Amino acid sequence: MKNRAPDALVMAAPRAPRRITPPSRERWSPSAGQMARRRLVVSALKWLVPGAGLALLLIIAIWPELEGAEERARVSFRRVAQTAPDAVRIVAPRYQGVDEQNRPYTVTASVATQGHDQDIVDLETPRADLMMTDGWVLLESREGRLNKARNHLDLRGEVTLWHDGGNLLVTEEAAIELKEGAASGDKPVAAQGPFGTLVSEGFRLYDKGAVVVFTGQSRALLEGTQ
Repeated sequence: MKNRAPDALVMAAPRAPRRITPPSRERWSPSAGQMARRRLVVSALKWLVPGAGLALLLIIAIWPELEGAEERARVSFRRVAQTAPDAVRIVAPRYQGVDEQNRPYTVTASVATQGHDQDIVDLETPRADLMMTDGWVLLESREGRLNKARNHLDLRGEVTLWHDGGNLLVTEEAAIELKEGAASGDKPVAAQGPFGTLVSEGFRLYDKGAVVVFTGQSRALLEGTQ
């Protein structure tokens, strides 16, 4: 029996160690200052991005209102540009002059309105102070009209005439001639003073109240002296 040669043990030759290719570039490591700046940018973006989105939503929401306001402003501007002032209003006006005997008078009001005619002035709550040689007369009303060229004053609404001698006259309308120191009215009149009380259909006043004539049907209650 032939002897068989023992199976030969086949041993793999040892492999050569794998060569690792070095990286193409060196690894970069940020500095502490760069890291701090990066954190600051990230923190800012966390606030800026939501804020920008909110601002955009707000603009979208109010845009129709802005367009409407702009259109209204254009309409208002066109109206103002095409409209000229019809009157001039003066607060607390004061007009002064002298009568035929060089005695001063003053007309005041809360508001004066002057239109195209510069001589005509409409007055609110007018008051006329007329100086006499030995006293004064005060006239007041709710409204009035002053003609500066004619020195004429029309009073309307609760016209009240005070005389420093103690006489009071109340009516609804009165026409005052400032130069002459005269007044007149054709509306019902009520008068009161040291003489008593009197009602009539009208009156005529001369020399700033020194002489008063009551016109029309009149009724008086005179007071006797003690």
